Amino acid sequence: MSKPAGFCQRCLHYAFDYQTPKTLVITDIGVGCIFRFGQLLVLLYVVGYVCVVRKAYQETDSVISSVTTKVKGFAFTNTSDMDPRFWDVADYVIPSKLPNPSTTCVDDCDCIEGHSDPRGNGIQTGLCENYSTTAKTCEVLSWCPLEIDTKLPEHALLASAENFTVLIKNSITYPKFNVHRRNILPHINSSYLKRCEFNRATDPDCPIFRLKNIVSEAGEEFQDMAVKGGVLGIIIDWSCDLDWWAGKCYPKYSFRRLDSKHPVNNVAPGYNFRFAKYYKTQDGEETRTLIKAYGIRFDVIVFGTAGKFGIVPTIVNLGAALSILRLIPVVTDWFMLSCTRKRDIYSKHKVTSLKEDGETESVSLGTGTSYGTQ
Repeated sequence: MSKPAGFCQRCLHYAFDYQTPKTLVITDIGVGCIFRFGQLLVLLYVVGYVCVVRKAYQETDSVISSVTTKVKGFAFTNTSDMDPRFWDVADYVIPSKLPNPSTTCVDDCDCIEGHSDPRGNGIQTGLCENYSTTAKTCEVLSWCPLEIDTKLPEHALLASAENFTVLIKNSITYPKFNVHRRNILPHINSSYLKRCEFNRATDPDCPIFRLKNIVSEAGEEFQDMAVKGGVLGIIIDWSCDLDWWAGKCYPKYSFRRLDSKHPVNNVAPGYNFRFAKYYKTQDGEETRTLIKAYGIRFDVIVFGTAGKFGIVPTIVNLGAALSILRLIPVVTDWFMLSCTRKRDIYSKHKVTSLKEDGETESVSLGTGTSYGTQ
C-alpha cells in the first residue's frame, strides 16, 4: 500500500472511529479509596459549603429601607457662660474668628463691595476700617460681635443626655420576593413600647435605645466623646433566609464609631455644628444667640440580603457539581496508571481496539507501548 493511501486510511479511521465506554473493574483497595475519597470531598463541598454555607441554590435580593427616629429626654444646665436653662428635644436635636489675612487692606480700593468669602465673616461693604492701631481690615456686613471660637468646653454641657432614649422605626422591603418587614415586630404593642429598652440579653427586639448604652457597646465613653463630639453608627442587619423551612427575618443591631477618634494630624477632630436662636429686644432690634455645639451624631445604617429557593441557580449549581464529579475518575486513572505497583497491567487493559477482522489490540496509555493479542 502506498504512503498516500495509508495516510488517507489513517485519517479516515481517526475521523470515523467510534469509541464506546468499557467497564474495567479494578480490585485494588488503594485505587478504590482514592476514588471514593474524591467523591466524598466533592459531595461535602457541594452539600456543606455550596448549599448550607453559601446557599447558592437561592435567588437573592437587596434591601430597600426607610428610617425615622424620635428622641426623648430633658436636661437642665447652669454654667458661668450662660443663664440657667432648661433643654428639651427642640433645643438639642439639630441636624471666634479673627481678621482673615485675605481681608486685610490699606485703603478702600482693596475692598470689593458685595464680595463674600465663604471662610470669612460676612459680605464686604467696600470700606477699609481700622481693626487695631496697627492693622486695617475690610468692613463686612455681619452679626456682631463676631464668633469667638478659641476654647473647647472641659466637660459635656448636656451630661445628662446619656440617659436620653431614641426610638428607631425602620421599615424594609425586598421587592423581588414581595416581602415587607418592620423592626417593630408583630408581637410588640403600645404598652410594651412604653416600658421596654433595648438589651441584647433581655429585650433584643425593643426598638428603643438609651444613648449611653449605644456608645458603650461601640467601645466608647459617653462623657468623653461628647466633649469633642463624634459619629456613631447604629447598624441594622436585615439578612434573611426566606425558605419555607427557615422563614425568619428579624433585625440584628450592632454599634460602632465611624469617625477617627485620634486623627493622624489632629486636624478637625470630633463633630460639631452651629445653630442660632433668634429674638428681638425691647427696642425692636433683631438679635441672635449663636451656639457652636459639640455632640454625637448617630447615623442609622441599614443593609441586608434576602435569599429564597430558585430553580435556575439550583440547576446551575447541580450542573457544576456533576462536572466536578466527572473529574474524579480522571484523577483516579492518573493515580492508577502512575502511582500503583500494578500500573503496567492496568495500562495494558485500559484501552482495547476492536478491528474489523475480529482481532483485538490493547493499547498502553502509561508507557506508549502497545500489546497485541489474538
